[in-house]
Amino acid sequence: MISNRAEAAGIETARGLGLDAVVIPSKGRDRQEHDREMVAALQGHNVDLVCLAGYMRLLSPWFVRQFPRQILNIHPSLLPAFPGLEAQERAFAYGVKMTGCTVHFVDEELDHGPIIVQHAIPVLENDDEHTLAARILEQEHIAYSEAINVVLAGDWEIIGRRLVRKKLVQKKLVRK
Repeated sequence: MISNRAEAAGIETARGLGLDAVVIPSKGRDRQEHDREMVAALQGHNVDLVCLAGYMRLLSPWFVRQFPRQILNIHPSLLPAFPGLEAQERAFAYGVKMTGCTVHFVDEELDHGPIIVQHAIPVLENDDEHTLAARILEQEHIAYSEAINVVLAGDWEIIGRRLVRKKLVQKKLVRK
């Protein structure tokens, strides 16, 4: 587990589970230097999948190229709607009737990579920004686990921008 913030709750959680937890500060550091240190730490642990959670910095194109189709991110909206910061607040202010969360592959653009899993929830009449955010967060925990399982199963391919499960494609071909 790597964090750029020593106070991140995930550090203690990881250590409590017996996992290596490393802090690689980013504040005031050159992006290239920081990215190279993170890549070295990840590769030094033979990481197969990088799962971003609460990491509020853009990864450089160089970093992303080191782990092609191996970096996942969770975003609190149904992408491509409301990419970037404050997605939940913007969705609420916009008056959408449905929102949710998206787990996607990270590419060189912000909140842009192929979608792996989305979970939708209705925006309720009595919701405010906080209740909506809490309900989305519940779905994020479920969706992220689901997406990790999909990616690790390896029975998928990217066609255009779409993640397509190979077993599902094969089942449809057999039925015809």
